[in-house]
Amino acid sequence: MLELATQLKGAREKAGYSQNDLALILNVTRQAISKWETGKTYPDIDNLVFLSDFYQLTLDELVKGSFKKNK
Repeated sequence: MLELATQLKGAREKAGYSQNDLALILNVTRQAISKWETGKTYPDIDNLVFLSDFYQLTLDELVKGSFKKNK
């Protein structure tokens, strides 16, 4: 699931938010965001769905990566 960590960090940076900004929006700690973005832990399903909507990415794009080709 390192792909998810990479996607989360890339989407946050592209949207122009700091880890602290996002933590305040999600009501989690900045450390939680950091752990998600390094693959040490993963967001729960509610936060994952929120992030998908927030970044305007499908869950597939967020979890699997937007650059994977369909087989």
